[in-house]
Amino acid sequence: MSELMNSPQLTKKMEQGLKSRVIVCLDVAHGRVVKGVNFKGLQDMGDPVELAIRYQEQGADEIIFLDIKATLEQRANALEVVTRVAENLSIPFTVGGGLNTYADVAQFLNAGADKVALNSAAVKHPDLVDEIAKGFGSQCVVVAVDLNQEQDQKTQGSSEYEVYINGGHTLTDLNAMQWLTEIEQRGAGEILLTAMHRDGTGFGFDNELMSQVSKKLGIQVIASGGASKPAHFTDTFLAGSDAALAAGMFHRGEFTVGQVKQELLNNGVAVRIEKLKY
Repeated sequence: MSELMNSPQLTKKMEQGLKSRVIVCLDVAHGRVVKGVNFKGLQDMGDPVELAIRYQEQGADEIIFLDIKATLEQRANALEVVTRVAENLSIPFTVGGGLNTYADVAQFLNAGADKVALNSAAVKHPDLVDEIAKGFGSQCVVVAVDLNQEQDQKTQGSSEYEVYINGGHTLTDLNAMQWLTEIEQRGAGEILLTAMHRDGTGFGFDNELMSQVSKKLGIQVIASGGASKPAHFTDTFLAGSDAALAAGMFHRGEFTVGQVKQELLNNGVAVRIEKLKY
């Protein structure tokens, strides 16, 4: 609880009655959930429908379904799989990957998704963020941003955060903080912020990044990349994250969502506890 008192962002959120959200991500390739390290070495983790149902039963606040191959391979997202997942969920469900037009977004929202996540499409066509926010509401628009921080061996320091698209394969020339600010200004409801250099490492979220972003922006920010134990969620919420996302630690059965939420409750972080399954 002493740490909680030193986190003005989290204290303010709790005073506003907002609860920290625990989100499970289903990275999907060819209709199967996969997980790798730094976006590489993908391994099969199971059926997306079965996993989505499992995490809902464990008390997940949301499910995010990302077809990580859709944009790279220039093919549409798996509408049939998305429809089946949506039919079995009562919690918010976000879909991303291969959504390039307003019509694509409409199709997946009509199929049962509550929100859509844009990444490469938002970078290539920023006006699309404005169009979706105006047409469907800001609450429906999540912009996913993949940042990487390369280690500089000469200076033993780190370079600036760099923005990648196309499933982490293509470096852009965007300034990371300027892009995050623009996303908020264009009317997005949330930013899904993935630290590629932490993805799959188990080292925990990049909380220095999350703290910087939460102090600068008013938009809701979801931390992603690096979680491997419940304490990592506590750490990122103390740093200012509004929500936190993990995949591998849940897919491998190392921890349940219920265990993560119990850890958060033990540390004074407010979470939804209507239904927790350990």
